[in-house]
Amino acid sequence: MPESIRDSAGATQGLRDRVVIVTGAGKGLGRAYALDLAAQGASVVVNNRWSDRGQPSSAEAVAAEIRGAGGRAVANLESAEDPDAGETMVAQALAEFGRLDAVVSNAGVPETLRLHRQTREGFQKIFDINFFGAFHLIQAAWPALSASKAGRIVVSASSAGLHGGDGMAAYASSKAALIGLVRGLAVEGAPRGLKINAIAPYAVTAMTEQHLAPGMAERMDPAAVAPLVSWLVSEACAVTGQTLVSGGGRLRAAFAVEGPPVNLEAGQIGPAVLAALTAEPRETYGDAHQAFAAFMDGREAFVPKQ
Repeated sequence: MPESIRDSAGATQGLRDRVVIVTGAGKGLGRAYALDLAAQGASVVVNNRWSDRGQPSSAEAVAAEIRGAGGRAVANLESAEDPDAGETMVAQALAEFGRLDAVVSNAGVPETLRLHRQTREGFQKIFDINFFGAFHLIQAAWPALSASKAGRIVVSASSAGLHGGDGMAAYASSKAALIGLVRGLAVEGAPRGLKINAIAPYAVTAMTEQHLAPGMAERMDPAAVAPLVSWLVSEACAVTGQTLVSGGGRLRAAFAVEGPPVNLEAGQIGPAVLAALTAEPRETYGDAHQAFAAFMDGREAFVPKQ
């Protein structure tokens, strides 16, 4: 965070006058996002649940830090998983700043628990926070974002949602569901000018610190991810429906791909599966209809070797 947001904002005007909600912004990645957004001129609703009322509110602390540096911010203390939290945050943004241009759904919880130890209630809780917390906010914000000149949505996914992990059935599936939500809403939001993307961040936080190898933490500053998020909520963002992996000042894109078709021959199912897993080239598609059309287009299919 620069010493004075007001002084630094002149160099980066891309977010001036834009209003952004950031959930889970009292610490870690969310705090870094909120500070960077404010440094670039955005007005920020800083959300973080106030679970321990005996301690100061982290959301209030971040909002005060932004205001102390010359920026505009208000705190919101709702729990993201509360079905009404999204509507409350949107109403607060409109009341305080008169508009809403973007939401960054960052609030989430980790879990490492193998399925045989998992309960239905525990599994549902992970989804309530990680997936439905994002869904309720996005649904509540949709009308305001559609009315914005350049509505933007960013959700925090995870490499676990892309690749899975031992003991991560609940966490990985909740994050994978967010990627599916982004893909679906990107198509739906295109006529409204909305740009909707997912970010899979790598950073040292209370959630990840215990899992990082020695010497890795200094390379994983949350602030290194924040500029990407700020760009994704800016009017300059021209991509939608994408999942971007970022950490340590680096970036790469993750894609859903399909390979070419392989013929299923009687008695050759196993070889056909193995051939499909290695067949090239692999392609990406704009939506499910394009993928279906490409699969059924009559092109010559591979025949598994006998």
